[in-house]
Amino acid sequence: MIIKKATGLFTIAFLVLIIFLPGYSKLQDLRQKNRDLERKIEVLKQENLSLKERQKHLENDPFYLEEAAREKMGVAREGEVIYRIEE
Repeated sequence: MIIKKATGLFTIAFLVLIIFLPGYSKLQDLRQKNRDLERKIEVLKQENLSLKERQKHLENDPFYLEEAAREKMGVAREGEVIYRIEE
């Protein structure tokens, strides 16, 4: 009698495990994806703040704007000569 009850409980536990294990695995996968996406959101927020700060400098700071134009576009003042050193 005890063996039949134990076998029945084991069978029920096994069936519950078979039914819920795929859902639990999927839940864990989704939690991991959520954590990854939250990290990516934080990185993008920091990048966004940096870009906003740069935009603010470009709009309000003429010296920063000049430096950016010189560096990115190779702009020079009248009479200046730009030398490019390539490795």
